[in-house]
Order: sequence, then C-alpha cells, then structure tokens
Amino acid sequence: MPTALITGATSGIGAAFARRLAADGFALVLVARDEKRLDEAAAALTLRYGVAADTLPADLGTPEGLSAVEQRLREGVDLLVNNAGFAHPGAFPDVSADDEARMLRVHCEAVLRLTLAALPSMRSRDRGAVINVASVAAFFASGTYNASKAWVLNFSESAGADLYGSKVRVMALCPGFVRTEFHQRAGMETSGIPGILWIPVDQVIREGLRDLALGKVVSVPSLRYKLIVAAGRLIPRNLAARVSSRVGRHFR
Repeated sequence: MPTALITGATSGIGAAFARRLAADGFALVLVARDEKRLDEAAAALTLRYGVAADTLPADLGTPEGLSAVEQRLREGVDLLVNNAGFAHPGAFPDVSADDEARMLRVHCEAVLRLTLAALPSMRSRDRGAVINVASVAAFFASGTYNASKAWVLNFSESAGADLYGSKVRVMALCPGFVRTEFHQRAGMETSGIPGILWIPVDQVIREGLRDLALGKVVSVPSLRYKLIVAAGRLIPRNLAARVSSRVGRHFR
C-alpha cells in the first residue's frame, strides 16, 4: 500500500487530498497543528475508507515541528503533499516582520526542507512524487503571499527539471479561488469576488492528480484560470499587480 504525507491536512485542499488519496488506497500520514482535529480526521478517514491514517501534530513554523516531519519523511513515503499555508488579511506595510517571516518559514523553508527530506528514499527507489501547493497568485506580483507562492512555483519547476529522466516527480499545484476555510481563517472579505472565479476543491484535486500522472511540472486547475495566467503573462507586470490587488490578493 503506498503512503502519502499531507501537511495542512485537516481542512481545505489538504483535507480534500486526504479524502481522495484514501479512496485511492493510500495509507496516510496527516500533519497539522491541531491534534484534536487531526485525530478526528484520521478516525473518519479510517472508518470510511478502511485505510491506515497516522497523525503527526506539528507546527511547521517552528524548528521542532519541521524536524519531526523531516524525520518521518526520511523513513520513506510515496507521495508528499506540501499544502500547509496561510495568508495575512493586511497589505505588506501593515503586517509585522515576525508574521511575514513566519509565512516565509511555512511557505518556503518548510517546502524546501520537507521536499529534500522526502527525495532520497524516492530517488533510491526511482519512484515517488512531491506536490507543492502554490497558487495562481504566484503568477502575479502583489504582496508577500504572492511572492512566497512565486518561490514555491519556481522551486518546484527547478526541482522537476533537476529530476528529469527519473521516475520521481515534483509538481507545483496552482489553484485560484477555492471555497475552503482558507479565507475565513485569514479574516479576509470575499463577498466581492465574482462567483465565476470560485472552483470546487474536488476539481482542484482531480485535475492536479491528473496533471501529475501526465508528468506536468505545473498544474493550473480549470480552463478559466489557465486563461487568466496566460493573459497575465501578456500584460505589463505593474498593471497585472494592480489588477490582482483589486480582484483579490490571495487566490487559493
């Protein structure tokens, strides 16, 4: 039975990955900060799908939490989903340096270190995959959230290129607006976001796993967001940044 480790596994995209992978027969290692929610999620998945679901409570914004997950990954998994993430409700100048640094630790340092911890066993077996959840925001220069996701995108593309020719894959998954707890937890107002921009979380997972199977290094779920990304690459970056800041700074 293959094993998948998922960070940020108790809600949103992480929880949707857990359900889909459990349905596909994966044993799971669920990582999140809230131990109670982890235990409840693991029990529900085991009851519904009959798979093993281990829990690993860890805060990826701390050295101790990050080290604990690294240690588990070194034991070997078949799929790593780096999904943990969050957003600030305020604009860059209004957010404290400590809060910005924590975002970089979770979005960038954790993705780097956990990917590096997972790869040795995958490479020794010449199979396995890492999905790094970035965002459509990565394609638009607007705020530090977008900047951190741009790093995830660039890192994933680079790692995927370095592994070319092997059966180990690294892919960046770049969703747009997805109806989960993400924006609510960030205290962000979403009533002004047009309905057409929202996509179901299960569609994100379905298209992301399909693109991984096809060997893609970057996955942008839904045609509408593929068109948005393509259009964003054709207009000046400063104009794209202004448009992005008005539509909404935090896709995902």
